[in-house]
Amino acid sequence: MSEKVIIVQGNKTLKGSVTVSGAKNSALKLMAASILGQGESVIHNVPAISDIDVMGDVIQHLGAKLSRDGHDIRIDTAVLDTLETPYELVSKMRASIAVLGPLIGRFGHARVAMPGGCQIGARKIDMHLVGLEALGVEFAIDHGYLEARTPKGLHGALVTLEFPSVGATENLLMAAVAAKGNTTIENAAREPEIVDLAGMLNSMGARISGAGNATIEVEGVALDSFHPCEHTTVGDRIEAGTFLAGAAAAGGPVTVNNIDPNFLRMAIMKLEAMGASVSIGDKSVTVSREGPLAATDIQTLPHPGFPTDLQAQFMLLAALANGNTIITENIFENRFMFTSELVRMGADITIEGHHALVRGVKDLQGAPVSCTDLRAGAALVLAGIVAEGETQVHNIEHIGRGYEDYVGKLCSLGADVRSVPADGGHV
Repeated sequence: MSEKVIIVQGNKTLKGSVTVSGAKNSALKLMAASILGQGESVIHNVPAISDIDVMGDVIQHLGAKLSRDGHDIRIDTAVLDTLETPYELVSKMRASIAVLGPLIGRFGHARVAMPGGCQIGARKIDMHLVGLEALGVEFAIDHGYLEARTPKGLHGALVTLEFPSVGATENLLMAAVAAKGNTTIENAAREPEIVDLAGMLNSMGARISGAGNATIEVEGVALDSFHPCEHTTVGDRIEAGTFLAGAAAAGGPVTVNNIDPNFLRMAIMKLEAMGASVSIGDKSVTVSREGPLAATDIQTLPHPGFPTDLQAQFMLLAALANGNTIITENIFENRFMFTSELVRMGADITIEGHHALVRGVKDLQGAPVSCTDLRAGAALVLAGIVAEGETQVHNIEHIGRGYEDYVGKLCSLGADVRSVPADGGHV
């Protein structure tokens, strides 16, 4: 398959309505959780993106049977014939480390290759390991693999996370549900995807309370108490926030459907502070803008703070705002890599450590740019829509990891965007 690029003709148009897919960061972990079901679980509203394909390969490598019909996935984990995930799969996507918790919960043993993924930071898994060790897991590193064993079985414990890590919270939940006794997770991640995972685990027989709060309580249950379930993935708040940021940049109005507005409270506050008008429905958000964009400082923080996954999209808004904006990245140390691409389009950005000083400019110009990671890629396409002339976005495989039919959805809103082979031919 030839490499593709996205060609954008700047027309400053994003108007209409769009429905977001299921949350990538939730669906991946729900697929991993199916390991505990020991039968056929059905997960609805699963996005058609490459990361889901990779997780499907990981689950099937373990021996599970998987089938897909549109946005519904059936996963039968009644029989798993290996507890090892190979490097060639895990290295493609860091989220595949999520199988560690449920494998330990079900079998008390796992052998998982060290994870890979986007190059936006070290994202070490130390907190995963420290938390699981408190539950009785012993780890060894063997030729790039994590070897996990529970010689005395899993037991409940008080676990205080050094940082509210989403991945560590998820792995702890999927192991603790099958531990003997009760587990308390303090300083737990509070993201909506944690609530979604806890909901599916409870549907499978787990007893979790407090998900979405800083303290989560887990009452361990016997393994034979778990059963398959049917669960619907929540809407993707980051995809929703991406389209809302695009609406603020281009003027809108754009209505985003299939999203709980509560998932985006901080992003909505920043959109309003930057001069956008926001209307909130039951499961929708509408954004439009008539006046100029205003500079507003932003710092990324764990939920319910401003999400790091929307930092690039809002940096685009800051680049076009009146005045100077300081954006502070507190989550991933390399998330400013894409700023050099935005500067190629005429943005005025200076990086100092984990701070970016963005001086607003009147216009951006189309230019050849390259995706450095998933969210940066989505932001660069939006930049092309509001820039003058043509923008070519390269390395777009990053975008396909997390956005289903991104080009198609943007076109439905009036943007002039197309995906073509890198050699210039038409798809």
